[in-house]
Amino acid sequence: MAGPLTVPWTPPHDPETPALSVVDMHTGGEPLRIVLAGCPEVVGPTLLAKRRYMRQHLDHVRRRLMFEPRGHRDMYGAVLVPSELPDAHLGVLFLNNEGYSSMCGHAVLALGRFALDFGLVPAPPSDAQEALVNIHCPCGLVAAFVECEGGRSRGPVRFHSVPAFVLATDFLVDVPGHGKVVVDVAYGGAFYAFVSAEKLGLDVCSAKTRDLVAAASAVTEAVKAQFKINHPDSEDLAFLYGTILTDGKDTYNEEPTTNICVFADEQVDRSPTGSGVTARIALQYHKGLLELNQTRAFKSSATGSVFTGKAVREAKCGDFKAVIVEVAGQAHYTVDERSCCSAALPVFGVVTLLTVSEMCCNGICDSQLALVKLERVWTWRHQAGYPSQLFQWPMIASLNLYGKG
Repeated sequence: MAGPLTVPWTPPHDPETPALSVVDMHTGGEPLRIVLAGCPEVVGPTLLAKRRYMRQHLDHVRRRLMFEPRGHRDMYGAVLVPSELPDAHLGVLFLNNEGYSSMCGHAVLALGRFALDFGLVPAPPSDAQEALVNIHCPCGLVAAFVECEGGRSRGPVRFHSVPAFVLATDFLVDVPGHGKVVVDVAYGGAFYAFVSAEKLGLDVCSAKTRDLVAAASAVTEAVKAQFKINHPDSEDLAFLYGTILTDGKDTYNEEPTTNICVFADEQVDRSPTGSGVTARIALQYHKGLLELNQTRAFKSSATGSVFTGKAVREAKCGDFKAVIVEVAGQAHYTVDERSCCSAALPVFGVVTLLTVSEMCCNGICDSQLALVKLERVWTWRHQAGYPSQLFQWPMIASLNLYGKG
């Protein structure tokens, strides 16, 4: 090689299509792609109206951010928008492989850290150990509490949910291939069906992911067909988001209880699922299995990552008895990038994110080149003055991909 590589800030791309600047994070292994700039204005007087507008008029943005070649089947995203609520620091629209979520706990944990570090909230006092970030989600206002030091985030974040409640318990559904199955339906900013994987002939801790996905998807479709979901505040929130398969260990125990969430279009949550933990805490409290301020740990069967949750106080949602749930986890930065989303897929320049192992497994480059790319990203970011706490494992490399197809 004659000299050092020079990488343009923006790769060649369709000039009629603006670049989308994003920051990628993850919480418990579940990705979050936050759009910084480049998204067209999302119009609407309320956050739910903006959600409807984006679905109807800007869904191409979601598809370009979530799907290959820029994303993958289980990518998750967030578009920041103004909120009509005076107490909100920011509003957010959540993106998944099917559409637009009403709530996402792992994203709230990451967004709390992001909002503090990117100056979206007033700077806390230098000696503050926690900063408040009020995030307006489609389901309502969620308060995130970000651990900080010297005005910067440290990683751990907790949030207080919207009122979480139980819609149905011990509801019998006919699931094709499994017969009659007893499920519970609960709300934690989104509605989930809950069922012990054992009732479907599976072990949530050891079964193949594809088998868990197939079973959970069958339950979701059965509940949608046989049970009407309703929400006392808005029809926009009245839909079943997915199914959470559990290890059946609902009685309080200091050991973690394991689950896996399959939502949207058979999308698998790598984290324990923040809104799912919220709903599961509400369900356990409703059944008398958990007391107020009694903390439980929830482990993802996909990655082994852990969130904690507890019901902090009782509340109401319409006529439903509800609880406010606190969920805690750790958010990480991976990298920031500028993704040039061409309108015509055959001609594109895109900055995407791959781990070293992903680069090698997909035949993109050998391990030596992957490490060089990692070193270059690290060096550039160090010279640019990024705080050292941004570099937490897993480190991700940015990689320019060009070509057709």
